[in-house]
This record gives sequence, C-alpha cells and structure tokens, in this order.
Amino acid sequence: MSNYGLLGEKLGHSFSPTIHRQLWGGDYDLKPTPRDQVDEFFRKRDFSGINVTIPYKQIACQTCEHVDPKALAIGAVNTVVNRDGVLYGYNTDYDGFLFCARRAGVDFAGKKVLILGSGGTSLTARNAVADAGAREVVIISRSKPSGEIAPLQALSTNIPAHEAPSETDNQAKKASGEISAVSANLVGISRRCPVSHDTYDNLAARHSDAQIIVNTTPVGMYPNNYASPVDLALFPNLSGVVDVIYNPQTTLLVHEAKKKGIPATCGLPMLVAQAAYAAEHFCGRPFSADEIEKVLASVQAETANIVLIGMPGCGKTTVGKKLAEHLNREVIDVDALIVEREGRSIPDIFAEDGEEAFRQLETEAAKIAGQRSGVIISCGGGLPMREANHFPMLQNGRIYYLNRQIDKLATGGRPLSANRSGLPDMFAKRHPIYQSLCHRELPVTEGVPSAVINQILEDFYERPGRQS
Repeated sequence: MSNYGLLGEKLGHSFSPTIHRQLWGGDYDLKPTPRDQVDEFFRKRDFSGINVTIPYKQIACQTCEHVDPKALAIGAVNTVVNRDGVLYGYNTDYDGFLFCARRAGVDFAGKKVLILGSGGTSLTARNAVADAGAREVVIISRSKPSGEIAPLQALSTNIPAHEAPSETDNQAKKASGEISAVSANLVGISRRCPVSHDTYDNLAARHSDAQIIVNTTPVGMYPNNYASPVDLALFPNLSGVVDVIYNPQTTLLVHEAKKKGIPATCGLPMLVAQAAYAAEHFCGRPFSADEIEKVLASVQAETANIVLIGMPGCGKTTVGKKLAEHLNREVIDVDALIVEREGRSIPDIFAEDGEEAFRQLETEAAKIAGQRSGVIISCGGGLPMREANHFPMLQNGRIYYLNRQIDKLATGGRPLSANRSGLPDMFAKRHPIYQSLCHRELPVTEGVPSAVINQILEDFYERPGRQS
C-alpha cells in the first residue's frame, strides 16, 4: 500500500492516481474505506499524506491536530499530511475552485451568486466566492434548512458586531420569507459577504437577478448526463457558470451557458488544480499554472472522445477504425449501434418506419454513445442536422468534420444518398451545419487516410476537450 492516496467510502474509478503520478511521480493509491473503519484509519496514521473525499472531509477536519485556518473556516479537510505522527489538515478544494473559475473568466466581484446545493462542496464554494468579492451569496436547495450547519455557526461567532446584520433587519427578512430563521449569516474567510438560503421554487420570483450560478449538486453528472439543475432562461443577467462536475467534461448546464455566450466551466480544471495544491503539501514544492495545464491536457486527452462527422461515404468508418487501432480505443459507429439495437438494417428501418422514426432512433443512439468517455465515435451523415444531437456529441468530445469531394462519396447502402443527383443539394444543406458544429474541418485526400489521421492526432493531443 502506498504512503499517499485518496481516502473515501466508495471511490470507483478516480483520476487522482493519474494526476498525482503525472504531477510529481508519487506512488499514489486509492484507499476505499467503510465508515466504521475511518476512525481506525486515522488512529493508525499509516500514511505520509492523503487526499480525502466524501463523506470523510468533516471527519478529517475534526481529527487533525493542526487545521489550516482556511480549512477550519470551511469545516472540511481534503488534504492530510502526517508529520512525525502529527496530522495537519488543509483544504485545497478552495484554491482549486478559484483556479477553475478564473481560468474560465468567471468573475465574482460585486456579483449576486447562486450556489446550488448545500453539501460539503457548497461550503467551499460559498467561502471562495465571498473572498473573491461576491456581493451576495444565496444557497439554493430543495428545502430551507431547519438548522444552520456547524461551520457557518462557528464562523459567525467571530464576526465583529458592527459587521453582522441587525436583529431588526433579520426579523424583517424572515417575515418576508426572503431568508429562513437560521440563514441570516455572513460567509467568507478573508472577506465577509451576506449569505442566505432559499429553495428552487423561488428562483423566478426572487433570484432572476442572479449574475453567477455555481452548481455543487450531482445533477447532470454521469450517468444522468441529460439533466440540468436549473433553466438558464430564468436569469437574464447571467455572466458566469461554474459546475463542479467533471464527468461529463461539459455538462448540459455549461453547454447551455456557452450557447448563450456566457463564460462557463465544468470541474475538471478544479480537480487537477486542487490535486496540485495538495501535492505541494506532500512533496514540498509549488506547481506552476503551466504544470497544472499540462496535466489537465493529459487527463482531457485520456477521457475525451474523438467524434467524426461528415457526408455519407466520406470515410468516417475507415478513419475511425484506423484511429481505434492506433490509439487502442473502442470505436462506436452510431449507425451500427442503431442496427444492433433494432435488429434491422438502416435501409429496412427507412422502408418500414420512415426517416423520422430513424432520426429518433439515431438521437437515442447518439445519447448512449456520447456519454461514454475515451472512445471514437463515427456519426451518420444526418446526425448533426438535429440540434438535439449536438450536446450528446459535444459533452465529452472534440468533433472533426471530414470533408470529401461530392463526386468521391461512396453511396452503396445509404438510403438518402443512393441517388447521386441529390448529393449537391444535400451537401449545401449539411455543410454549414457541419462547419458550425465541428472543432476542426479536415479535407479528405483520396487514398491517403493517414494524412487525416495524423492531423486529428496532432490537433487532439494539443487541445483535447477544448471548445475552440
């Protein structure tokens, strides 16, 4: 067992070992531990350093002899270092969160911030956004809390009397229903900011003026990729979205924000950055932003999909298979997936059920394929024409448009392109959609698929998962 690792209850697959090994070459393992064995784990102290994830961050905070003031104010420790038998606790999620937001261009200064969720990550986020200059923080959950959580109560006892809201102000807000009886408080570590609680039912009536949304709930996380915690149409003044989910790489919430031109990010940069800040405590040296970006790019490349689009017969299947051989990745042909699921050929589906029925089957298959990670996806020529198929392909993928000359397109077994006379009109309709959806357009040179493959590989490993 390694002297370093990740402590949690149910860890499953984790990026943490890969991230730490790439950052500093440390021997780092997963340490799944049942709840009834956590106290014994800390008592033995048989480790040099560990990261801590749910549900043990608060236990770690209570166990460490020395807790960094930042972690103490948040009430959660995610990094523990054993120094000669004495445990020192830190919270690097805080700095990882701020790194992630800054990287995306999300600025909290002077803004009203809604934080969705009231769990442990919410504790970190509310303190971080307050310290980053937020004007107001509102915690949104399914119901108002019946009692404030301990870390905020502890924090409020240290607030100077002249900074605290008066009882008259609090009673007025309670009477109006703006805040619950226990939510009148201030939050922050280096800077104090008003924080209150409300429910999703009151978003439209009370919080349409929100400028930043932070999602700390699991809504939108794999395997429930096609859910979003809120409708962004409710917030006309929105200027930033931070979603701490990192699988998928782009959640539906972030996708919708980017469609509106709003700076937005998911949580993978936060995951890598907090690991780097934790590694500083493990190995005694800081890691630069460039080092963090290098590891982030590596993790993105490992988990992102390569998505191939283009006209029927442009070579997507051939290129996909050769890429799969080169990268040792699974290739998913969406058309083949439809055939497998239906037990019928695509010409038979068109003949028996019509094109609209096929398109619905195509969307269902696209959703299945798109929520996978680290695969190659070959799309049918008509798949990009439905907007409902865009997010499934974008959530984990970098999209490549293979543009082959019309007179070179293969047409056998393709119901809509069998008549070559109709191909120019089809191309005219599809080409602009392909171009708008793809991250990179590549001309297909006859008889030289290796040229396209090399261009894809060069681009993908330079900018995996990036949306530009």
